[in-house]
Amino acid sequence: MTEPLPVLSILIPASNEEALIGACLSAVLQSDWVHEGGVETVVISNGSQDRTAQTALRHQEEFARKSWCLRVLEREEGSKLGALNAGDRVARGAIRVYLDADVEISERLLGNLYEALDTPRPRYASGQLNLFAPRTWATRAYARIYAQVPFMTQGVPGAGLFAVNAAGRRRWGAFPDIISDDTFVRLSFRPEERVRVNAPYSWPLVEGWRNLVRVRRRQNAGVDEIKTRYPELLENDDKPPYPAIEKVKQAFRDPVGFAVYASVALAVRIKGSGRSGWSRGR
Repeated sequence: MTEPLPVLSILIPASNEEALIGACLSAVLQSDWVHEGGVETVVISNGSQDRTAQTALRHQEEFARKSWCLRVLEREEGSKLGALNAGDRVARGAIRVYLDADVEISERLLGNLYEALDTPRPRYASGQLNLFAPRTWATRAYARIYAQVPFMTQGVPGAGLFAVNAAGRRRWGAFPDIISDDTFVRLSFRPEERVRVNAPYSWPLVEGWRNLVRVRRRQNAGVDEIKTRYPELLENDDKPPYPAIEKVKQAFRDPVGFAVYASVALAVRIKGSGRSGWSRGR
């Protein structure tokens, strides 16, 4: 008898994520979603110099007990986009969930994503993003403001996790070699085609002011790259404005948080943006 195809594939690119991939996979296993088609998870270890692949493989029996499939691919090249393309080539589910290895999903998220994407019309979906900043005071202060900017509260950012259905995945071929895969995919859909489901997931910020500047600079470079290479996608950009009056209110409510957030933005603007290798923290 032919094995039924999974209805949903989770693709996890992972470069030197030995310390985090276990928690990511454990969170996937805690999902309360039940569907006869099941779930397929593909971890793509790309350019790892640690035991990322071996750590992921330890979870195969747990996935099997749930009648879910876990596959682990190993690639010598350390390209996240190459890893996504490698995962797409072997994935069998019509719905694709692209998940960063340092993200932890909630129990209800897979079920919510399936409900949002179970349609013949092209759809993009993500969950309620919870910023995770456990240690340094600068990152915690930055996160308090970042979580309140209109793009984060009103849009569907998809940072660290986004999903598309089969019709949506046909919007592009292979992932291009770009900095910001999440922005590229989000802008491949019109605002009315994007769905923000209620279930949350945790997305960590990098620790420390210098790292925040580095990642923010890279984020800006990713957006600039899409403006240059794919200007047609900007027609789908619905990023809400961040009015000055709201900034003033936030500065009064949380002067320390706003000072850190503003200083990061200023440092990026002074030094400009640039393209470098893939970095954690988006």
